[in-house]
Amino acid sequence: MDMSSREIRMPLSEVVAVLQDLNEFVVSLDRLGSRQASGTADDYTVGKFIADWDVARRLAHARRVISVALDAQLSEEDNAEIDALCDQGRFYGTNGTIGPYQSN
Repeated sequence: MDMSSREIRMPLSEVVAVLQDLNEFVVSLDRLGSRQASGTADDYTVGKFIADWDVARRLAHARRVISVALDAQLSEEDNAEIDALCDQGRFYGTNGTIGPYQSN
């Protein structure tokens, strides 16, 4: 499927909500990375941020908002192709590892 010229419509309110969440995560993780580099934050701090800010649920919601729009506007075949592409992602803990992603 040629995705370069395809467009998907989404309600502006949902796009803004997802964008707000993503912006909070990007800025916060950047700040946490800077604090780790300077020695004023550790892995516990990052884990606490992820838990306290409900990062997993909020990211799952963002994924769901986009998936609903795709499902409603694309064919089953196109959605299956997108699902297959997403399944090729890098996932923490894949292949029995418990550390960060490692290339094969």
